[in-house]
Amino acid sequence: MSVEPRPLTVAVVGATGVVGRTMIRVLSERHFPVGELRLLASGRSAGSTVSADGRTLTVGEATPEAFEGVDIALFSAGGDVSRQLAPEAAARGATVIDNSNAWRMESNVPLIVSQVNPQDAEWHEGIIANPNCSTMQLVPLLMALRDAVGLERVVVDTYQAVSGTGAEALAELEAQIRAHVAGEPKVATVYPHPIAFNALPEIDVFLENGYTREEWKVVTESRKILHLPDLRVSCTAVRIPVFVSHSEAVHVETTRAISPDEARLAFAKVPGVIVMDDPAAHVYPLATMAAGKDEIFVGRVRTDPSVERGLAFWVVSDNLRKGAATNAVEIAEMLVARGWVKARSRRESSGGVGEAS
Repeated sequence: MSVEPRPLTVAVVGATGVVGRTMIRVLSERHFPVGELRLLASGRSAGSTVSADGRTLTVGEATPEAFEGVDIALFSAGGDVSRQLAPEAAARGATVIDNSNAWRMESNVPLIVSQVNPQDAEWHEGIIANPNCSTMQLVPLLMALRDAVGLERVVVDTYQAVSGTGAEALAELEAQIRAHVAGEPKVATVYPHPIAFNALPEIDVFLENGYTREEWKVVTESRKILHLPDLRVSCTAVRIPVFVSHSEAVHVETTRAISPDEARLAFAKVPGVIVMDDPAAHVYPLATMAAGKDEIFVGRVRTDPSVERGLAFWVVSDNLRKGAATNAVEIAEMLVARGWVKARSRRESSGGVGEAS
């Protein structure tokens, strides 16, 4: 006889943002066992209200004391907030699932995609990192190829929706479209150039190696999640005028040869992956189709003749849901199911979780 999980106190940090609101919606949709839902944000947003599961809840200020009694804290408020408050939440007994870049590459913090490496969450010390949205939709497919035939090299070009930047970017794209229709100048404040009817090969800051930080996240995070520290990965990240859903063109060199049909079968076995691949009938993943869904969609699977054992494919997923909120809630569900909610060794031995070096 199955035992119903006890109701948990869940905090959502960044509750007024695009991803935070999506986290609240996904918790409700998936019937996560929430006893108390604590919505938190900056002092500027505290006091505002958010609709949650048919109720109107007031947003509180995210302070260390706000995490007293919290079981799971879902963070989506940026790296600075996570660096400051995630250790405070963990020290008070919460398990933090953080959506920022603050903790992903720390050696003592698991970086989890729910259907790829859930076992890594067992050794968490109070903080678990959610990967970058572009990495999130890519690694389940790479895992399938890794397990089937081995991976040698990955080249991925991303075509990323403006919702990845936030509500201001969504509003700016809409305003620029309206300006274009009205014959008025398109004003850019969020991005360095107008995004409407454009493609910007600049996401996040440029690093000394010529890559952007967004591109380098895909490189380093993929290696960590797949447990392939020497995997050769290259990425070009492009912002395009799409509201929701990221798309990716992926070229892979495998260790052993795999046919497109075999690859499709391997992809289809991954939970949460849907193969849509009938180009003759114009069937392939689209951003508009993926928006609002939790699955990862793959198509255009074909041999890449430019390299030995080459494979190419196209991947699309909703960046707000599977790319952020849904994966975070799936991690929380897994923690509950396996009894891994509470932080482990460090809190037990020292009474708190300090900031990683």
